[in-house]
Amino acid sequence: MLQPGYFCPGPLLRAAGRSTCHFPETRMSAVHSRALPALLILLLAACSGGGEPAAHGGDGGPGGSPGQRHEQPPVPVAVAPATVGSIASTYRSNATLEANAQAEILARVPGVVQTIAVEEGDQVKRGQALLQIQAEEYKYRLQQAEASTRNLKSRYDRSQNMADRGLASVEDFDTAESEYASAQANEGLARIELGYTTVRAPMDGTIVGRLVDPGQPISANLAVFRIASFDPLLARVHVPSKEFRRLTTEQPVTIHLDSDGTVLQGRIQLVSPIIDPASGTIKVTVEITAYPAGVRPGDFAEVRIVTERRDNRTLVPRVALVSDKGEEVVYVESAGMAERRVVEVGLSDDDWAEIISGVQSGEVIVVKGQRSLQHGQKVRVLEGEASEGAVAEEKPARGQGGASS
Repeated sequence: MLQPGYFCPGPLLRAAGRSTCHFPETRMSAVHSRALPALLILLLAACSGGGEPAAHGGDGGPGGSPGQRHEQPPVPVAVAPATVGSIASTYRSNATLEANAQAEILARVPGVVQTIAVEEGDQVKRGQALLQIQAEEYKYRLQQAEASTRNLKSRYDRSQNMADRGLASVEDFDTAESEYASAQANEGLARIELGYTTVRAPMDGTIVGRLVDPGQPISANLAVFRIASFDPLLARVHVPSKEFRRLTTEQPVTIHLDSDGTVLQGRIQLVSPIIDPASGTIKVTVEITAYPAGVRPGDFAEVRIVTERRDNRTLVPRVALVSDKGEEVVYVESAGMAERRVVEVGLSDDDWAEIISGVQSGEVIVVKGQRSLQHGQKVRVLEGEASEGAVAEEKPARGQGGASS
């Protein structure tokens, strides 16, 4: 038994489940006795490291033993099989639709506008009357020219009769003949000018501008209408010279309108024979012969020209491609594991990419959820509608440029 004034904390420590600490028995002074509670707290804290492992373990995570690694759950993914099919390389360029032909219609003679027969938006046929200039003055000029022609014809006939009988000189006959011919020409000009008082359409088309009003005095060669032919519509694009050998006239083309997404069918009408030295491009004219009534010149569109087509190729959804450190990669699902594959990509379009090497047709490709995958990681394939909601939508990893290849 300890003598009065001596203290051993061992029993208290054992009661607390800690290791026993041994101290030499020392007679405690009154001051030491008063410091005893504080000392006891310090001793308990110092001895706490020698007990049993903590409930939360170490490296293994919550509830694990030291060194035990927590297993990550499988990553949810959506998949699609690599398939065999056809794919095309498509050159794309923006363009503005144009009329096939446009012209200003000019007044050929001066005068005052009497009537206007058409308005903007009216479709007209070649030769159709569009505008009438007051014609009285031109009618009188024609009548005067006709009278002069009749008079000089009579003189010419008499001169010819006398010359046949040897009663007129050759000079007199030549003068009468020349005056008669001049009168005929003047009559013809007067008749033409009278015809010009009716302004007519020079071609089939649509009136796109009326430039004068009834009662307005106009001069010769003044523009009175603008007309355009919309059949066919045209689109002009500039294609890189490297594509020159892949372009031919009559080659089919699709035109996608910016306004509402309408897709029109067209064909290459002309391929310029020269390369623009400033841009290194070739001008290609596309014609569109069939289109809805609402399509007009000035509409913005994207022109798509197929420059190469390949059949019986291994294809994967384009969204499956991941660019990783300069390599194109896909993830193949096999037995619940993700396998990283470096692939060589050939042609591609909006939806599909040609795989030259790295994947075989029939292999199961991860198309959603692949951005966060690592090689050898466990995956869980989602079926049906679950795939759509549980995995974030993936976007194509490949950039879009002037050409899709």
